[in-house]
Amino acid sequence: MSIKIKDIKEEFTADEQMLVSAFKLEKFYKKHKIKIISILVALILAFSINQILIFIEQHRLNSANEAFLTLLKDSKNSEALNLLKEKNPPLFELYSYNRAVTNRDLKELESLKESKNSIISDVSGYHLTVMQRQQTSSKLYSDMATINNAYLLIKNGKMAEAKVQLSLIDEKSPLYNISQIIRHYTIKGK
Repeated sequence: MSIKIKDIKEEFTADEQMLVSAFKLEKFYKKHKIKIISILVALILAFSINQILIFIEQHRLNSANEAFLTLLKDSKNSEALNLLKEKNPPLFELYSYNRAVTNRDLKELESLKESKNSIISDVSGYHLTVMQRQQTSSKLYSDMATINNAYLLIKNGKMAEAKVQLSLIDEKSPLYNISQIIRHYTIKGK
């Protein structure tokens, strides 16, 4: 019987500790009720605003993509062009770049060369100078620019300078074999 009394005492002690914890928690809640509710409301509000912003951004991107697909089907659709320009300026610049290169539009390439997007600016400048048959440079098309510059030098009869240009292309470059063929071509041109 003493074992049962001991078990009962332990159970009462555990229940008493649980009640004390519950009272402490209730006291803490009453003391900081406004702060707790404010934090919960702020979290719910932040989550809601975040979800709304995600929805708006997704809608903007979907509109821009629809405009882009419309332009791929009908390049003269000015409404889709304006919508793309408004909703997604980087995609609009990419579309403009593609259209300018396809149509060999030097004015458009000149304006895109001033783009804030470094990739669009670089490739537009490269294509512009190639179309104008001038020496060029490019971060993205560096080996292509080197081959273009060598070609222009060969055309002007400057074979030694062209060989120097072509020797700048690394052996690991996909254009290395082409540069070697052109270097071999310059041997006959001496």
